[in-house]
Amino acid sequence: MTKPDSSPGLRTDHYYLTTPIYYVNARPHLGHAYSTIVCDAIARRKRALGIETWFLTGTDEHGQKIERSAKLAGKTPLEFADKISGEFRALWDRLGLSYDDFIRTTEPRHVRGAQHLFATLRDKGYIYKSTYTGQYCVSDEAWVDVPPGAPCPDCGRITETVSEENYFFKLSAFERKLLDFYEANPGFMQPESTRKEVISFVRGGLKDLSVSRTSFSWGIPVPGDEKHVIYVWLDALANYITAIGYGSDDVQDQKKFEKFWPADIHLIGKEISRFHCVYWPAFLMAAGIPTPKSVRANGWLLFDDTKMSKSLGNIVRAETIDEVLGADALRYFLLREIPFGQDGSFTFDALVRRYNGDLANGYGNLVSRVVNMMHKFFFGVVPDSGAPTETETALRAAAERTITEFPVAFDEFNFSEALKILWTLVAETDGYLTANAPWKKPADRSDADHETLQARVLANAAESIRIITALVYPILPASAAKVWQQLGLGEIQDAAKKTFLTEIKWGGLKPGTKFGEPAPLFPRAEKDAIERMENLEKQNNASAVDAAAGKQAEPMHAPAATSVDPTSAPDATPGEHTATPTTVAPHHTGTPVETATVHPVPPEIASARLATGATDAPAGTPLTPETHATPAAEEEKQFITIDDFTKVELRVAQILVAERIPKADKLLRLEVDLGYEKRQILAGIAQYYEPEKLIGRKIVIVANLAPRKMRGLESNGMLLAASLPPDGSPVLASFLEDVPLGARLK
Repeated sequence: MTKPDSSPGLRTDHYYLTTPIYYVNARPHLGHAYSTIVCDAIARRKRALGIETWFLTGTDEHGQKIERSAKLAGKTPLEFADKISGEFRALWDRLGLSYDDFIRTTEPRHVRGAQHLFATLRDKGYIYKSTYTGQYCVSDEAWVDVPPGAPCPDCGRITETVSEENYFFKLSAFERKLLDFYEANPGFMQPESTRKEVISFVRGGLKDLSVSRTSFSWGIPVPGDEKHVIYVWLDALANYITAIGYGSDDVQDQKKFEKFWPADIHLIGKEISRFHCVYWPAFLMAAGIPTPKSVRANGWLLFDDTKMSKSLGNIVRAETIDEVLGADALRYFLLREIPFGQDGSFTFDALVRRYNGDLANGYGNLVSRVVNMMHKFFFGVVPDSGAPTETETALRAAAERTITEFPVAFDEFNFSEALKILWTLVAETDGYLTANAPWKKPADRSDADHETLQARVLANAAESIRIITALVYPILPASAAKVWQQLGLGEIQDAAKKTFLTEIKWGGLKPGTKFGEPAPLFPRAEKDAIERMENLEKQNNASAVDAAAGKQAEPMHAPAATSVDPTSAPDATPGEHTATPTTVAPHHTGTPVETATVHPVPPEIASARLATGATDAPAGTPLTPETHATPAAEEEKQFITIDDFTKVELRVAQILVAERIPKADKLLRLEVDLGYEKRQILAGIAQYYEPEKLIGRKIVIVANLAPRKMRGLESNGMLLAASLPPDGSPVLASFLEDVPLGARLK
């Protein structure tokens, strides 16, 4: 086993880095873009330093969840995966990301390599066949150690009891080996919080791991036993080696694998640390393959302090920011605003503030001033700067300090600090320019002396800009390319290929260099920029909801409402009522696991007014549980006080998942999003609504009802619906206006 280098940033001959391969359960959002942009910045800097670099990204396309999602969408699993994988690749191309390879786990090269890895593990005695009964989380594609009917401890979704013949990997045999490995290689996993979490998990004891499934078919067949498919995580993790030739008979593939493996860094989301830091090194140790040098976990991207995810309904698309402010604005914000390895918040307001402050008014304004004055005073040709004064000496010292300090922070993946260091030089250069004011000639200064000052100041300011631009190129590649041309230095990509960052030093901008034409770099974002981005996201979210529901956009109307209490339906099992409150917060985005954060109801969520009389439901339809009021019951109804009414918490929710419950003709299992948390609700409406047509629909629920159990599943709330004569058919309550999730009805 090859011992990993605990300092992956210091490798000098070649460099292999990977993003997570993103799970094709949903289209890409800003959280996916963040991880990939970080990898892109690292790759660009490595190449510009003359290091042969291989940057891998891609999509994970197998598993039970994809099979079910495809069926719900009326597509084959491959058609479903083709569409979402294509959206990831199209976005990476739109953002100009410089990946060298895009792996799909449905590709023949990956299938071949994954089967080779499985066969190797089996031949070495680390895989055996047995039967297993346990709880499986389809959302996370993971076995979990919880009682039947309990939610997944990671994502909160209700697990399924699965009993089937499986192949098992002897993970228990690697408990001591992994702990010794972690101790010998303290730089293997970072940040420290991830290291502590993983070590604690392994010290808690490892059980053998199921690495095949037989209850569904969408996966890679186990070689020699095709009724089994390889467990999606063994399949997915293998991408890091199959993409560079593992399992291939081709000589060139084998040479490529020998050159680039072990990987220098796997960049991942912190929620999948266990798979990358426990399962993956154990698989590799068992197969006799060197382990990767480093696994680095980035934090979550929060939107308004809540983790960004499709299931929470708070995703932001990278396309929106690219369209309004440009891709470089997004890159700068993510790497400057979020200390790598920590959670970071995203808001449109913070994005625009950072864009205007650092880019438009800072770097962009500095470049514009110098380039325009160079054209105005010296016809766009860099003059001889002459002998330096004390101010030039100070500027040069600041630039040389930046040249030394910036790479240290960057190569430690402390991008925020690196940019802070670099923007200190931006500020010092701007201050130097302002202090010398080459545009202003005092009355007592001769023309010759003023021209000498102009030449000295503009030449030195331009040289400082050259250094800033070279260093920032990996982070702002498109903008740096524009500045490089304005400085008369040609194509920055050509300079990067010539490894220009290896020789960066003061004095590279030579007298006589002809500047390019000045051009806007970062036009100031006006007040409507935030509104434009918010409107684009609203339009996108509305389209996504309609697409999920399989229909064209249309207003959702509702009559006066009645609570739908599923426990009144015949499918309810007597004696299964429980008063123990449970909050379920499911979430899954990215490579198969991401975990949502549950937050209290935000006080700023607005109240909502229910639209009445908007369907054919008669006015005055009673508000009752789904047992539906009889005439006799209506005659006996009594008035309630306002205090009684305020005890009932009615809130707006959106249906994310709707599916029938086996052997329960009237019950549907719903997962709904309240904006601040997720709920599982069982509703006795299966005879009146097709599950797939409910997805994406906004409804009203009783949010503070004590949980109840039916068919072994827990229900946390009731739906509101009108009860229509003559048979009491329910019509779900909804709204004429666009109402935010979690809004309370008053």
